[in-house]
Amino acid sequence: MTRKPRLLMLSVLCAATLAAGLSACAPLVLGGAAMGTLVVIDRRTSGAQLEDEGIEFRSSNRLREALGDSAHVNITSYNRQVLLTGEVPNAQSRQLAEQITGKVENVRAIVNELAVMGSASLVQRSSDTLTTGKVKASLVDAKDLYASAFKVVTERGTVYLMGRVTQREANRATEITRTVGGVQKVVRILEIISEDELRRLLPSQAQPAKPAVPATQ
Repeated sequence: MTRKPRLLMLSVLCAATLAAGLSACAPLVLGGAAMGTLVVIDRRTSGAQLEDEGIEFRSSNRLREALGDSAHVNITSYNRQVLLTGEVPNAQSRQLAEQITGKVENVRAIVNELAVMGSASLVQRSSDTLTTGKVKASLVDAKDLYASAFKVVTERGTVYLMGRVTQREANRATEITRTVGGVQKVVRILEIISEDELRRLLPSQAQPAKPAVPATQ
């Protein structure tokens, strides 16, 4: 990565961290973070992208009505699979959040990672936002990956990777993410596609560089 794009990336990360701090009082957070403006290639159909936005919006409204300010729930939808992260006051609230989200139109699956505990502090949330930014920057720096193929969510040091990727991409992104400072655990919520399907999704000129293969004697 050249110096100017790298500086742009870091500037956006700082802005995202500040935005997270200013909005920390909001109990429900949609999955489209500030980094979404950097997405160039999305492997979802345009219809799926619109559905995901609708799922996040409707889920947020319904959970806010049901749980109020007692819960801090992050809602991230990718290809109609919903990830719930954050904190709720009790097991009943955790189950209720999943039930409500499951009834939202177009939701096909739910991964419930809500923790029963007090809401995370502003410091923790800001740290998670920074970690997400560092993971995204590291994926951008990788020459054999499309960073835009991954949606990254961080909650209390645990990084969740979402997206439609090949097994090679999944393994490579996991390897990179584990080396990023602040990452305590990596959870993969990925749809695995074949290399042939990837080639059909992407124009030939947009193919990422392949890992170098050592020359044989």
